[in-house]
Amino acid sequence: KMVAVRKKVGARGFLKTKPLNKGKKVFKIDCQVPAADGIFDADMVTAFEQYFHQNTKLHGRKGKLSDKVKINYDENVLTVSTTMRYRKKYFKYLTKKFLKKKNLRDWLRILATGKQGYQLRYFNIRDEDNQEAE
Repeated sequence: KMVAVRKKVGARGFLKTKPLNKGKKVFKIDCQVPAADGIFDADMVTAFEQYFHQNTKLHGRKGKLSDKVKINYDENVLTVSTTMRYRKKYFKYLTKKFLKKKNLRDWLRILATGKQGYQLRYFNIRDEDNQEAE
C-alpha cells in the first residue's frame, strides 16, 4: 500500500512576530531569592542569560534577536525589553525550561509579580511537613 504524501501548504516555519503598536514592553524575572542562597552563582547567571539569548524566538527563529529584543541581567533581575509583541507567559515558559534543564525545577517555582514581572521562589516545603506531622 502506498500512502500519498501531502505537500506542506505555505511557509509555516517562518512566522512573523508582530510589532507593538507603540512604545516598548519590559519583562522582568527577579532571581533574588535563589541568588541570596548561592544557587544562582556567577556561572548559573551567565547560563541563564545565555539561555534566553539563544532560545528566545523572533520571527520563528531562535537566537537571532537583532535590536528588537534586548536581554540584560543586573542586580539579580533578568530584564527583557522589546518592541515586538510577546506574551508574558512565553518568558515564564523559557524560565521553566531552563530550571528543568539545570534540575532546579523541583525546588524553585516562578510566580507572577504584577503585570510585567515574575519572581523565582522556593516551594513551601516546611508547611507541607507540618501538615503531615499533625
